[in-house]
Formats: sequence, structure tokens, C-alpha cells
Amino acid sequence: MNFLAHLYLSNNNSNILIGNFIADHIHGNHFTHFHPEIQKGILFHREIDTFTDAHEIVRKSKRRLHSRYRHYKGVIIDIFYDHYLAKNWAKYSDVPLADFAQSFYNLLQENFEILPKKTQQLLPYLIEYNWLYNYQYIKGIEKVLNGMNNRTKQKSKMNLAVEDLQNLHSEFEEDFTVFFEDLRNFSNLKLLELNQT
Repeated sequence: MNFLAHLYLSNNNSNILIGNFIADHIHGNHFTHFHPEIQKGILFHREIDTFTDAHEIVRKSKRRLHSRYRHYKGVIIDIFYDHYLAKNWAKYSDVPLADFAQSFYNLLQENFEILPKKTQQLLPYLIEYNWLYNYQYIKGIEKVLNGMNNRTKQKSKMNLAVEDLQNLHSEFEEDFTVFFEDLRNFSNLKLLELNQT
């Protein structure tokens, strides 16, 4: 899953939120210097990714995409699913998305010094373009996909994926809705396990 879902699934625990967010910028086991709960957040992120990659609904979503994206399909589906979470946020949370996003940006700024360098470099863009909030809009997703395509030097063709999103919007939304229930149940159990260690 992409940023928003990982954060949502962290259950409002600040350290788990931080760990879950920075996990993609942590290699191997180079995280033992962090607070124990941040370490759990990193491990939690990896558990979510493993569950997501193996899930049949996610695989079905990938098959819906044009073949031109090749191994970038998983990244695209992560972004699409964050779109549906943002779009339907009120169904999953009593906290308005704008408030949730701002609270998280504040948390990262307050803990800026401990963030990995790549996360520190990402943060200004995350805030300036309010990614978490703007995931709910097609235009917001289009900007993210364009940015991802630029980072792959146009090899991924991810900028074209907004067409797939628009053409199969209801199909992808149905996939997300079914999958996300499974993911929420898995995540609740996994958090309980991690908190007992």
C-alpha cells in the first residue's frame, strides 16, 4: 500500500506512524537505533507490504492495468488504492482527512531530526502539495503519477495510468473495498502481535 493506507492502519500511535512512514527508506536491519515502537512501525510496514503483494484481489487489480507498466504495476495499484481510501475517508475515519493529514505533517516536522535523509528530502513536497489530502482527487493522483514517471526517467510510463484509473474507476474501487476490509483485519491482528513483543 502507499502512504495514506499505511498511516491509517497505524492506529494513531505516533511512533508506529513514523516507523510505518519511513520504512521504505530503511534498508535491511539498519533501524535498531530508533525508539522500539518506531522499529515496530517499520516491521509493521513490511508485514502490510507482504500481505498486500500476495493478496489475490491486488493481483486482480494489477491484471486490469495495461501491460506497458510491467513491474511498476504494484506501485500504480498502491497509488490507486490510496485514492479510494482518501475518496471514501469518512467511511473509515471520524477524523476529517484534512485534519489527519495536517496532524501527520506536524508530527514529521516535530521529529524531523530523526528521519532518514530521503524522508527529510520528501517532506517539503509532501506538505507543499498536500499529497495525503489530494489523493482523493483524480488531479492529485495524476500529479503523483507524473512525479513517479519523472523519477523513473519516463521508463515506467506511470503518467499514462490515470487513463486506466478513469476507464475502470468502479472496478478498481470494488477491488479496493473488498481488499481493504481484509487488510484492516490483518493489520489489527498484526499490531496486537507486535505490541506483545
